[in-house]
Amino acid sequence: MKRVFVTGGSGFVGGALIPALVARGVEVVALARSDAAAAKVRALGAEPAIGDLDVADPKLVEAMRGCDVVFHAAAIAKEHGRLRDFMRTNVEGTRTLLKLAREANVPRFVHVSTEAVLADGKPIVRAVETAPYPAKPAGPYPISKGAAERIVVEAKGIVIRPRFIWGRGDTSLLPQLVDRVKSGRYAWIGDGHYLTSTCHVRNVVEGAIAAAEHGTPGEIYFLTDGEPIDFRDFLTKYLATQGVDAGTRTVPRWVAKTAAALTGWMRNPPVTKTAIALVGGEVTVVDAKARRELGYQSHVSIDDGLREMRG
Repeated sequence: MKRVFVTGGSGFVGGALIPALVARGVEVVALARSDAAAAKVRALGAEPAIGDLDVADPKLVEAMRGCDVVFHAAAIAKEHGRLRDFMRTNVEGTRTLLKLAREANVPRFVHVSTEAVLADGKPIVRAVETAPYPAKPAGPYPISKGAAERIVVEAKGIVIRPRFIWGRGDTSLLPQLVDRVKSGRYAWIGDGHYLTSTCHVRNVVEGAIAAAEHGTPGEIYFLTDGEPIDFRDFLTKYLATQGVDAGTRTVPRWVAKTAAALTGWMRNPPVTKTAIALVGGEVTVVDAKARRELGYQSHVSIDDGLREMRG
């Protein structure tokens, strides 16, 4: 890779990807929707390209020309909201980006997806890439990401599915969790002691670059930190890096599901179907395909990642 185009560069994954690429001597052009986003990606070492995927902006085609890869990390990743907003950004935005990349003759397209595409409220146990999409996904995020993934696969892009992205600089999940704990709105679903897969943000970056270099067009690859771990144990340690204790309050799973069903109409419901599906029971995936085909190794261990956050 000599020149690449990145979306979501001001976000958690994109913000880790840009400096990793720059450190390899790669020229990075990053989509920016605002002056603030442009300033952030510039500070990371990228050349900002002002634009918006709500429209097929010809200026973005010019910005992509000469790129070897498009890394698509931009998405709405909230657990709740209006389906049409998720579909516009996560699905139509992806469709538009693929169209622009084709017009610019970019040969490789790496799409950052999620294990949430399989979420329907049932436990996800050691899933592999061939697991079928659910008939009734658990909320707008899984619905939209699954639809986007299908578009990318059909277009012969490459899909990576990291599970539970975490690490220093987390601008997505960790701030939400800390806020819930501090405001007294957090409780473990069940007892919290079930297995989960995780993927440190630098391991996501490793996998994204490996997919760009070695991935097979039209294929999907799970990414994790390695073997599954106990969810409650991990999250307790993760929150502790922020000086926060999640406490011992628990709520039965059936109570959480009932609450989600009754309060789904609210702007900020106490719990959602998506949250229950993704952190309220076992969610484990197998990344053997990425390790075998991409040479993926997950260089950052969970212990090292937590130690870095405490430092």
